[in-house]
Amino acid sequence: MDAGPPVGSAAGAGWGGATGPGSPAHDPHPASVRPADAVDGLAVPPSPAGAVAYRVGADGTAEPVPRQRPAAPVAVPAGQAVTAAGSAAGGPGPTGDPADAGPVVPAGPRPEPAVDDPAGPDLDGWQGAYAEAARDVLRGIVASTRDPIAGGRHKVFGRVDLAVVPTTSTIASHLPRAVGLGLAVERLRRMDTAGRRDDPDGPPRSPWPRDAIVVCSFGDASVNHASATAALNTAGWYDHTGLRIPVLFVCEDNGLGISVRSPEGWVERTLRARPGVRYFAADGTDPVAVHAVAAEAAGWVRRHRRPAVLHLRTVRLLGHAGADAEQAYRSTAEIAADEARDPVLATARLLVEAGVATGEELLARYDERGWQVRRTAEEVLDEPKLSAVAEVVAPLSPRRPSRVAAAVAQSAQRAAGPDAAGRVEAFGGRPPEQAGPLTLAQSINAALADGMLSHPQLAVFGEDVAAKGGVYGVTKGLRERFGAARVFDTLLDETSVLGLGLGAGLAGMLPVPEIQYLAYLHNAEDQLRGEAATLQFFSQGAFRNPMVVRVPGLAYQEGFGGHFHNDNSVAVLRDVPGLVVAVPARPDDAGPLLRTCLAAAVVDGTVSVFLEPIALYHTRDLYEPGDGEWLGSYAEPSAWAAGHAPIGRARVYGVGSAEDVTIVTFGNGVRMSLRAASTLADEGIGCRVVDLRWLAPLPVADLIREASATGRVLVVDETRRSGGVGEGILAALVDAGYVGAARRVAAVDSFVPLGPAARQVLVSEDAITQGARTLLAR
Repeated sequence: MDAGPPVGSAAGAGWGGATGPGSPAHDPHPASVRPADAVDGLAVPPSPAGAVAYRVGADGTAEPVPRQRPAAPVAVPAGQAVTAAGSAAGGPGPTGDPADAGPVVPAGPRPEPAVDDPAGPDLDGWQGAYAEAARDVLRGIVASTRDPIAGGRHKVFGRVDLAVVPTTSTIASHLPRAVGLGLAVERLRRMDTAGRRDDPDGPPRSPWPRDAIVVCSFGDASVNHASATAALNTAGWYDHTGLRIPVLFVCEDNGLGISVRSPEGWVERTLRARPGVRYFAADGTDPVAVHAVAAEAAGWVRRHRRPAVLHLRTVRLLGHAGADAEQAYRSTAEIAADEARDPVLATARLLVEAGVATGEELLARYDERGWQVRRTAEEVLDEPKLSAVAEVVAPLSPRRPSRVAAAVAQSAQRAAGPDAAGRVEAFGGRPPEQAGPLTLAQSINAALADGMLSHPQLAVFGEDVAAKGGVYGVTKGLRERFGAARVFDTLLDETSVLGLGLGAGLAGMLPVPEIQYLAYLHNAEDQLRGEAATLQFFSQGAFRNPMVVRVPGLAYQEGFGGHFHNDNSVAVLRDVPGLVVAVPARPDDAGPLLRTCLAAAVVDGTVSVFLEPIALYHTRDLYEPGDGEWLGSYAEPSAWAAGHAPIGRARVYGVGSAEDVTIVTFGNGVRMSLRAASTLADEGIGCRVVDLRWLAPLPVADLIREASATGRVLVVDETRRSGGVGEGILAALVDAGYVGAARRVAAVDSFVPLGPAARQVLVSEDAITQGARTLLAR
């Protein structure tokens, strides 16, 4: 039950204030639910799931809601947004007071009952619904391509039409996303409310029902995990600041983490102690009590728009999973005691005591259902499995470069046309293309501002990005220009910063979180690997969390050193399937690369890391002090399309004859290599300097072309020799059949020390020139 909002609606931490220019209140199609005919994305509409559904109110009562079930999913018409209830905004869905409305729980179609079915005729459709649900679960277990959520890639639970988001096996890693989704859903609700005041007949600003809440579940052992601690802390922290976050955490407490027992009373004490998070508890083996308390908890979260936790004490039947034999660590008496508390038995007792059915009737129904499940299992075993690489990776990270280019061009047309006056005003009367040559930091700042103007759903957030304007001034002035609803500071926790981004992207926004330093990303990298990069893979693209993560990093800072502020380790990023990694070195590349990352997020749901070389932020000179040759001009909107930088395309500089050596590099290596190439040119050695710009995916085609042009390749890699980018470059050359000479200059396998000692382990200009001479001497 990850961060899907199957139950309700609400505001945003840091996202609850007034809007600035280009506020999301003016965008009817958030990034994750773009209409099918939009050039910058395809919608994945939820399909209604049954002929009968039930709306459950906060008091626990239910009423039937008729529903049609189409034969196949249908496209969402342009101008409508998908809601959590599986209807288009403006169509059937929750109505009335947000505090009283409840989730729509669909039932399945009405099959004709078997003549000897002990359960009798399926009058309300529930039997068909459960049969369908069982088939879907079994399809996931056998990795059938007909599994409706993952398509045979993993056994996850998820339903698009119910807004049930699939989760991975990583303990509690989905909880930070749930918190982010709650903040974003509430923020969008408030934007929708404000927009309707201004334009009552206008399109909806939010794809979610107005009373939506987020429900996420986890186990008792997960209470101790850092991800759970981060999520609960963040929820309470934002509640303490007065910002609303409608999230219901559900802890399923069976007292065991595989074989490790939760100490008696520990889980309750831990959950009760969370400031700002309301505590509810029930006996999970008592269906009546669970229903009553769950309705109370959901109703409280729905009414107050605040976080709560529902603590359910449950039992675990059989082992943890697979070959886990619980008899090795549990006594027979303990196992028997849990079996006696089986919720299925408790439900049977209630039905017999209420006179609804006899024990014999229930046993007959139980046996019949067991045989139905067995027959279904035998049927799904023969269903097709994924059988080709292309099938497996299809939803991993879609690449539609022509649509991304078209989205950039459309942004340019708007900025140069109907939005031109507003753009000039947003830049205080002097747009960046008129401000003269800019540094890398200034160019990124201008590109972020243009991005916020082009994408009204975009929000910038992180530690110190708002009031301070970033540690290096890269986000300076953005909050004043666009308002605290779109540019805001977060608490100091990288896991939560990325969780906010994951939830915001899932909710329909375009998040641009900042991790203050590359070394700090390692505290939270599972949010990228285990959550961000897997969502489309495990949902066949039905769910996505578009995001551009800004990360200042790499080495060569002067006067501010140490390995935490000069981290040159990017191996963990290049190892994440589908993750895009961009590294702008030149100021005039910053804008094109950032625009591409933003457009790819909107079009394809791409998750990108925008790795910014700190040492180049304020660099002005290239060859001589005062030459200003590292500064760059900022392109005016009319030139954005022509200067588009597609994902996986390099930039090449020719120095001298450019016929002798090809130097392949990125980041700080670009400036050092250009300086080294100038020195070599004085010796009559011509160089091609290839700025990769993209570390994932590597620009292999450009790399091979430029390597073949000289037959001599020098890889200048400022990351470490082991696991560094250079290994990938050399492997790409070998895989392509390159037969020329190759050499590598890379940083030593060491953390970056403080002060002048850093020069001993990092790549230098002298090492580059000597490497080139060695290649020529072969």
